[in-house]
Amino acid sequence: MTRPPSLRRRVAAEALGTALLAAVIIGSGIHASRLSADVGVALLVNVLASATALGLLLGVLGPVSGAHLNPLITLAAWWTGDAPRRDVAAYLPAQLLGGLSGAALAHAMYGLPPLTPGTHARWGPGVWLAEAVATAGLLLVASGLVRSGRARLVPVAVPAWIGAAILCTPSNSFANPALTTARSLSDTFAGIAPASALLYLAAQLLGATAGLAAVALVFGRATTRRTVVVTRSATAPRHPDPEHPAPAHPA
Repeated sequence: MTRPPSLRRRVAAEALGTALLAAVIIGSGIHASRLSADVGVALLVNVLASATALGLLLGVLGPVSGAHLNPLITLAAWWTGDAPRRDVAAYLPAQLLGGLSGAALAHAMYGLPPLTPGTHARWGPGVWLAEAVATAGLLLVASGLVRSGRARLVPVAVPAWIGAAILCTPSNSFANPALTTARSLSDTFAGIAPASALLYLAAQLLGATAGLAAVALVFGRATTRRTVVVTRSATAPRHPDPEHPAPAHPA
């Protein structure tokens, strides 16, 4: 049996992956806004870069840590019994620190101060509703693929959902508390004012709850630890579990 990655390696993967994702999201926003004064063009460039990076990171890091790269995904995995408390306690700070490091890295590449509070207000009931919907959709899409045995599609489907949600919602679909926190300390195209970020975090929590409820409604409640909420690659090594041996195909 293949030895599963150590907790240290898994935490490193989460921190590195979240850092790189934050750097791409913020860096591409800076670059796009400097290349064009057209906000629509800048948004399209930002979406393309962000979705591409997310898909690549999910594919590369999935076999190591599951590539959660998102505290809500980690908490959802714990809620369904897939992630032990020890992993949750280690993943969450790694994701948060990774996001902040990625923001600082993006700023350094463009000669900006390491971390600066954002001034881009994203406000209003419709915006908060949109952020909840985007987050709920993320949980439903990713978990639904894994629960239906199509986990190999996660690195393609999750970025596709995020890209679509960015373009069709007024909130621009942050759907990730670690990245929201990082972007609240970036006064750039992809940034958000800290006051707005707090309400985004509340909307994301509500959206994640709704997403998990939708997964239970459509696919039924998880009955074994084999049910993974999101981003664990179909080839990811698992810890031996004598009560629930690993299946021949991902479930």
